[in-house]
Amino acid sequence: SSGINAEWPLRPGKRLAAEKKVADAAAKKDAKPARVLKSNVVLDIKPWDDETDLGEMEKQVRSIAMQGLVWGDCKHVEIGFGIKKLRMSTCIVDEDVGLYDLEEKIEELEDFVQSVDIVSHNKI
Repeated sequence: SSGINAEWPLRPGKRLAAEKKVADAAAKKDAKPARVLKSNVVLDIKPWDDETDLGEMEKQVRSIAMQGLVWGDCKHVEIGFGIKKLRMSTCIVDEDVGLYDLEEKIEELEDFVQSVDIVSHNKI
């Protein structure tokens, strides 16, 4: 009879080596690290008024540290009537950083921050 079955035409030592090779290949495949899901998030962080020091506000926001959070660039964007807001980009590890938690931490800077809006949230 042709084909592979339980009666492999291999000596016992070679059969064990072949079975081990198959098992090792399966284990190696299973051992690949899980893909880390990340997102780019852009936030608008609005001050109370035109007298808020945006430089200090940015410094305070950047002082927020969470595992899986990396702060990116920041721009001052005109809202109107001489008031500007911070538009800050971040890269987050989705599993580690909850956006609601991040928003809450930023809003806790109540001497500077009136509100936080998510401008964009893109998976990478």
